[in-house]
Amino acid sequence: MKEYRILPDAEMQKQNEYIAKIRALVLGAKETAGEVKYAFVQTFGCQQNEADSEKIAGMCVAMGYEICSEPALADLIMVNTCAVREHAEQKALSIIGQYKHLKNAKPDMLIGVCGCMVTQEHRKEGIKHSYPYVDFVLGTSSLHRLPELIYTKIQRGKRLYCPEEKEYLVAEGIPIHRESTYRAWVSIMYGCNNFCTYCIVPYVRGRERSRRPDDIIAEVRELVEQGYKDITLLGQNVNSYGKDAKSDDGEIYDFADLLADIDKIEGDYYIRFMTSHPKDASNKLIDVIAESKHVAHQFHLPMQSGSDSILKAMNRHYDTEKYLRTVDYLRKRVPDVTISSDIIVGFPSETDEDFEATLDMLRRVKFDMTYSFIYSPRKDTPAAAMDCQIPDAIKGERMNRLLETQNAIALEKNKPMEGRIIKVLCDGPSKNNENVYSGRSEGNKIVLFDGDESDIGKFLSIKITRAETFALYGEKI
Repeated sequence: MKEYRILPDAEMQKQNEYIAKIRALVLGAKETAGEVKYAFVQTFGCQQNEADSEKIAGMCVAMGYEICSEPALADLIMVNTCAVREHAEQKALSIIGQYKHLKNAKPDMLIGVCGCMVTQEHRKEGIKHSYPYVDFVLGTSSLHRLPELIYTKIQRGKRLYCPEEKEYLVAEGIPIHRESTYRAWVSIMYGCNNFCTYCIVPYVRGRERSRRPDDIIAEVRELVEQGYKDITLLGQNVNSYGKDAKSDDGEIYDFADLLADIDKIEGDYYIRFMTSHPKDASNKLIDVIAESKHVAHQFHLPMQSGSDSILKAMNRHYDTEKYLRTVDYLRKRVPDVTISSDIIVGFPSETDEDFEATLDMLRRVKFDMTYSFIYSPRKDTPAAAMDCQIPDAIKGERMNRLLETQNAIALEKNKPMEGRIIKVLCDGPSKNNENVYSGRSEGNKIVLFDGDESDIGKFLSIKITRAETFALYGEKI
């Protein structure tokens, strides 16, 4: 029997009691003075942060707040921060700085800052000393304690800085307020054990801990019953799922097993997952995808670099040969799969030859899409202290070459789609042109077409009439 690291029910019951107390205060103000209390949640960072923000919003709704889209309307502002890159931190700090005038205009407003950035001690101290109008701060391990902090702040009036938990545990039962009625995030695990030398995540989200399979499957089943069409399983490394759970009998229940069990849920939906680490991407997992009914034929497999020496310096625990074996088996078992990847340009000590090796891997693998980043040093990570940091000008020139190479490959991969009829989940009007509707294919490619409001959240059959580098264009059948 496997034992998962779950927060005790008594702790969640305590938070539920705080939720009830705050709800009485919030709804009491509405009854006596007609005052509706609003909460505004702002998110920076990855899909895991988006999932966390839906929990923050869920707790706010449970406490009686209504969610609003404008910070000026809010009585409670929650800023959920990211620490993956310096730019994300600076942007969050800038936004927090802009909320000072809102607090001056509405002194009873509460402002809370949470997430990865404030898990770092120097950022927490910076908030304490430079942003005196921020009422409370809590890190990633303390998210479930939000009701407690808000109630304590209301009662005592003092600023609060919630310490990180001594042991990172999984909190089940947090209410969720989902932004979409047809796309959903489901976290299956938290934290990371890999310690890539460029990455801050293990330091701000703790070690890996997996949710219980039954809890995950129940959540997905409920989403399918509610009509959700596209469900993404989240983890820093989903392929490590279950490895952290203690077992006295040697029982093995891994991510492939979880995916196979979720696939048994009846309905018309896609299951996606991210992110996979190449060192743990097994043939067993690929076989499950190939034999499934609901797992999308899309695989995000971050390569980061095409140079074995750089991969070693990154502490990635695989080489290009291992990566190519995985890709080849994936394409053998799932011929129509789309493969995407992450690439870091300008990692310390990256030579021209190292960079050329990355370009060679792009040409060899032929990714459908890549998410490319210029290396950004993160405080307290090993890579930040490495010699041979690459000048910004060289990083920029390499990034331009990488984008040029990948854009040509993406167009080459998209062109054969012309004339095909594909299944697309409609998201609504395009962000760039409200007269054109946008959706995503099974392969997670953007598809643009003429649609109407009734199409939103539905699967449509779209005939592709034109393929471009970043999108496919088509018409409804």
